[in-house]
Amino acid sequence: MTQDERREYLIQYLLKEEVRFVRQSIPTDKQGQENLLRSLMNIRPPRPVSGEFLKIQDEYLTERNRERGITDIDTLAPVKSDSRLYIWQGDITTLKCDAIVNACNSQMLGCFSPMHACIDNFIHTYAGVELRLKMHEIMTKQGHEEETGKAKITSGYNLPAKYILHTVGPIIQWKVTKKDERDFKKFWDNELKLLTENTNLSIDDIEIIHNVIMDLFWEAKGMNKERYTPNKFKKNIYVRS
Repeated sequence: MTQDERREYLIQYLLKEEVRFVRQSIPTDKQGQENLLRSLMNIRPPRPVSGEFLKIQDEYLTERNRERGITDIDTLAPVKSDSRLYIWQGDITTLKCDAIVNACNSQMLGCFSPMHACIDNFIHTYAGVELRLKMHEIMTKQGHEEETGKAKITSGYNLPAKYILHTVGPIIQWKVTKKDERDFKKFWDNELKLLTENTNLSIDDIEIIHNVIMDLFWEAKGMNKERYTPNKFKKNIYVRS
């Protein structure tokens, strides 16, 4: 199959899953088809999917990620003031590393809004539909929504990253409260625990990619990065996207 044939197969499969999409036309241009496929993946509920679909999806996303360009963390340089801290601007879903962090809502199932520009949407789009299925399995077993500061770990699936850490972070509006500080510390502790218990990575090998929405988040919020960043990690890379 060519990449065009894979994309059209995936679109046709997803359209046939829903009666409401029976009259949906398929764009003839590549960008239009890519947008439609992403939208269909975004809104798809966590339900079983065929092995053939997954095989073709994985082939498609592998090539799609190659087309988008992959950045290996070994090619990045640390900031002068701290050899453990890296700052990079770009798409977190294109970073090849041990683990990335996904900012989720408490349902932990990914963003269902078609083409939404949040990191949760991008991660689920380029990881593939298996990620939502796995998160649904995890959350069904847990039996309740995720608490702020808690985290779950999954494979990176089709992403260049080996693992994804999914967490519900505190929503800070005006100033950082003591509860916010406790929630941040809880997240860091849970992150380290998940990685050491669920992977074969040693502390010295762990490289974490964090997504920072605002310019130098810690400084902008008046928080001391050193209080919340474990110095045990080999690398902490903050991404402004």
